Amino acid sequence: MSRRIDALVVVVPAHNEEELLASCLASLEIATLAARGVVERIEVVVVLDACTDDSAEIARAAGVRVVETDARSVGVARAAGVAAGLGELVDVGHRHVWTAHTDADSSVPPHWLTHQLALARRGAHAVVGTVRPNFDDLSPEQTEAWWATHTPGTANGHVHGANLGLRADVLLRAGGFPGIPAHEDVRLMDRVRSAGARVVASDAAWVRTSGRAQGRAPEGYARYLREDLTAAVAAEAQLPREISLL
Repeated sequence: MSRRIDALVVVVPAHNEEELLASCLASLEIATLAARGVVERIEVVVVLDACTDDSAEIARAAGVRVVETDARSVGVARAAGVAAGLGELVDVGHRHVWTAHTDADSSVPPHWLTHQLALARRGAHAVVGTVRPNFDDLSPEQTEAWWATHTPGTANGHVHGANLGLRADVLLRAGGFPGIPAHEDVRLMDRVRSAGARVVASDAAWVRTSGRAQGRAPEGYARYLREDLTAAVAAEAQLPREISLL
């Protein structure tokens, strides 16, 4: 079975991200330049979902493909981006197209795409990457709690739409991103895993994402940082510890 990847589709949903979108697209420009040494055809699609700010102008100035929706749903936006990107690659079999996903409030590392492509060519059907918040956005307590629950270099397997990659045929067979306003990435990956796909978790190309207290998607990463993170540390502190008598 061929593991060849001939084209890339990069999808970025955005809802009123004028403050962070330019940084996101600048990081993607570097990552796509690196990936052009591996694949020639790359489609970067920004999906503007119910934007009322200057996100459209920023995206068009960056020279990426722009799709507009009014769904106020990140799941719908991701699905629309995939459809638009694959629509430009109709002559390439879905088995040979890799889709990479991040968020408009995030910045990817230069090797983000080449790392996913390397794993794909070694047999991965999907890559679940890690994220780190912008610690400038966090309180000292949140920062301490984050480092207490995360080990650099270790992939925890948590699904983040800001750092996700899937072969296009695997994504489509799983039904694509569901049109829901939150946890669309988790729902999709549940179906991908249930179908027996080879999923690789990696911390080797972590993505920096916003640490803001109020996110664009309900129940998203902002809520995790605001509520779940410190609660997890507090719960761990209450766990009984084994006492050695030696």
